[in-house]
Amino acid sequence: MNQKELGELRRRLRPGKNAISHIYGCYVSPLKQVIAEVDQPMSLLGEDDAESCLALLRKALSGGLGRSLIDIEFSTRQVAEGEEHKLLRELRESRLKNQELRRAFYDKVIQSVDMGEDNYLILLACDSYDVPFRSKNDEGMDDGSETVFTYLACALCPMREGKPGLGYVSAENALHVKTAGRLAAPPEVGFLWPAFDNRAANLYNALYYVRRPELLHG
Repeated sequence: MNQKELGELRRRLRPGKNAISHIYGCYVSPLKQVIAEVDQPMSLLGEDDAESCLALLRKALSGGLGRSLIDIEFSTRQVAEGEEHKLLRELRESRLKNQELRRAFYDKVIQSVDMGEDNYLILLACDSYDVPFRSKNDEGMDDGSETVFTYLACALCPMREGKPGLGYVSAENALHVKTAGRLAAPPEVGFLWPAFDNRAANLYNALYYVRRPELLHG
C-alpha cells in the first residue's frame, strides 16, 4: 500500500462515507477476561458515538508507512493452511455477523497481546468499498465501480481516565461518548486486512499499526 491508497481508505472512515453496518467490540480486563461484548448497529448510533468509533479506527491507519504502519505478508502456506488466515477469511466472508467467529478472533487477540495493567477495548468493523475508476492521469475518479474491496479494520484501545471520549456503558451494554470514567485512549495496535494494494484486495498482506514503533523495532 502507498500513502494515496491509505488516504483513500481513511476518508471512508467518516459517518455517512462507508458501508459499515455494525460496530463490534470486546471489553477486556488486564487479567485477559472478557468483561463484555458489544454489537451496535451503526444506524442506531448517535453522530458523536459513530464519529468516536470511526476516529479510533482511523487512528489505526495513521502514521508513516514502514514505521507506525508495517506491511505484514502471509506465506503461501499460511494462506492455504494457516488457522489465523482461515479465521480472517471467514470473518470477512460473514461480514463479522457470525458471533462464534468473532469470539474466536477475540480469544486469539487476547492471548496474543499484553496491554499491561489497562482494561482495553477491541474495536472491530467490516466495510465494503465500491472502488471508483481512477483516470489514467490520476487526476480524479468517476462514479463507476471497478471492484468491491471488503476489508476488516481493528483497533486495540486502552481504557483510561481522560478527556471526554468513547466509553462502555454497562447498563446498556453499549459504547457511548462519556465525560468521565474509563474512556478509550488512542489505539496501541491495530490492523487492516486485506491490504489495499493497487486499489484492490491483496489477501497475502495485512497492514499492522503500532503506536510506538520504537517498541516494535527495539
